[in-house]
Amino acid sequence: MHCSSTLKAAILIQQWFRRYMARLEIRRRYTWSIFQSIEYAGEQDQLQLSLPDLISHVLDPNNDFMNEEAKLAKYEKIEVPDSYAGPRLSFPLTVVHTNALLSGFKQQQTLHPRYVLQLLHETKKFLKHMPNIIHLSTTYTRQITVCGDLHGKLDDLLLIFYKNGLPSDENPYLFNGDFVDRGKKSMEIIIILFAFLLVYPNNMHLNRGNHEDYIMNLRYGFTKEVMQKYKTHGREILQLLQDVFSFLPIATIIDNKVLIVHGGISDFTDLDVLASIERHKYVDCNIQGNRTIDLLLSFLQIVDLLWSDPKNQNGCIPNSFRGGGCYFGPDVTLRLLKKYNLQLLIRSHECKQDGYELCHDGKVITIFSASNYYEEGSNRGAYIKLGPDLVPRFFQYQVTKVSCFCFLHSVTAAEGSALKSLREKLYAHKTDLIAAFKDCDKNNTGRISTSDWASAVESVLHLDLPWRTLRSRLVKLGPDGNVDYLSCFEDLQIERSIKEVRARDICIHLGIHNYHMLTCSSFVGLISIEEFRQTWKLFSSHLHIPIDDEAIDDLARSIDYNKDGSIDFNEFLEAFRVVHKLDSKEN
Repeated sequence: MHCSSTLKAAILIQQWFRRYMARLEIRRRYTWSIFQSIEYAGEQDQLQLSLPDLISHVLDPNNDFMNEEAKLAKYEKIEVPDSYAGPRLSFPLTVVHTNALLSGFKQQQTLHPRYVLQLLHETKKFLKHMPNIIHLSTTYTRQITVCGDLHGKLDDLLLIFYKNGLPSDENPYLFNGDFVDRGKKSMEIIIILFAFLLVYPNNMHLNRGNHEDYIMNLRYGFTKEVMQKYKTHGREILQLLQDVFSFLPIATIIDNKVLIVHGGISDFTDLDVLASIERHKYVDCNIQGNRTIDLLLSFLQIVDLLWSDPKNQNGCIPNSFRGGGCYFGPDVTLRLLKKYNLQLLIRSHECKQDGYELCHDGKVITIFSASNYYEEGSNRGAYIKLGPDLVPRFFQYQVTKVSCFCFLHSVTAAEGSALKSLREKLYAHKTDLIAAFKDCDKNNTGRISTSDWASAVESVLHLDLPWRTLRSRLVKLGPDGNVDYLSCFEDLQIERSIKEVRARDICIHLGIHNYHMLTCSSFVGLISIEEFRQTWKLFSSHLHIPIDDEAIDDLARSIDYNKDGSIDFNEFLEAFRVVHKLDSKEN
């Protein structure tokens, strides 16, 4: 009898635990969906704003941003004081210098701008002579390590080097783009990568990612990081980095069998065309007519390489979720592999919970090397080792602050952060959401059905999230079971709301060209509230929009989300990201 009771108790505990873990897994999955949907929506907005600028750059015959005479090295004139305690570099670099950089960055030191500029100049000189597509080979004693996105997470890079060894002639590496943005140590990462590139030019390799781009850097933090760390020489460093990024190779092929690109491919991908174009510029001053169309097609192929994602269904369709590149299916993968006699496609670009993922019957591998990408405990990082058998071997890791990380705690922390981001998204679209809710609330009761609430939210945010599941975490329910739709805005405490009508007028009249003028001139770094006020007075006088100082101050304080007394590009863009949608709605 006692044995039977013990067995029943054990079965009950086991059933309870399974149900508990199932609920936890549901929470983990929708948390992941929130993070990913918000991330891709932000990229879509940014790409829509930047593409007109990029395409005009392609078609501009007078474009000379790579004019060497206008960018002569000025670093020789910069003095390094005796009091400087950080790493010191002399060229050509050696292992002694790379070790000094690693040691200095572990101690939170910043490399002097004189050395940064010289390192970037030397890197640019080296990359200019690199082909668009790098060809590498393996041996039984020399496997190649392939790493994915790092996104400014220095601890992940240091952990990879600790587990796998430093780059050397016997230990070659390929880093597959997206070294910068989002994390706080992007500058340190590219300094380390570029230094190893110069020390081991035949065994350290870098592919370009979609974030090696000055437009993306404005939005996702790298520009702000550079300006904060190098206030005096920040603009010069950013300008030179733009050149360096443009010279990064766009693809790598290992043993003529494995293609490695940052994002993916499309049904138009032509490796022969991609190998022949001048990757740092897409137009020649003498090109006209049909040749210009050819160059635009080549440009779009590069966009596909940097931005595309695989999908399970056959075919190739525009990547509407990101706003650039495409979704490519298994049939597209097989055609390209067969055409060029390849076996495997390795790409990065997407955060995966285990650090890697296989799809298209194992023919496509996604590798992502930034652990804790969304939140502490949200995902592992991983890297691949490839030998002559070309069988990928995966190595996972996770940077943690404690030796034992509780799964429940990681899910709870990540879920809280994701829901906070989602509530901020709801508040940012408050006007449009309330209008959509009221369309469903014919009797003006303040409540609508769950189905109507979910449909209204998706129609405004386009995040493709399980809104019915999320309902209980975002809104309150009335006694009749319907949704109190205004309750989704209650949790956020914001000092004073933007004067929405005037903000709308400013957004609509500002337009995309004025937007670019403002962001490219004033928002490369930070501007004060006073500078913001003067800028808007200038726009007000030119655009004939009546707005007083009090309204401008209200607007500035509302945009300054972190309340540090200044406005950066990211804060500005988040406040005015709906300019295209507002404009089209008015029309």
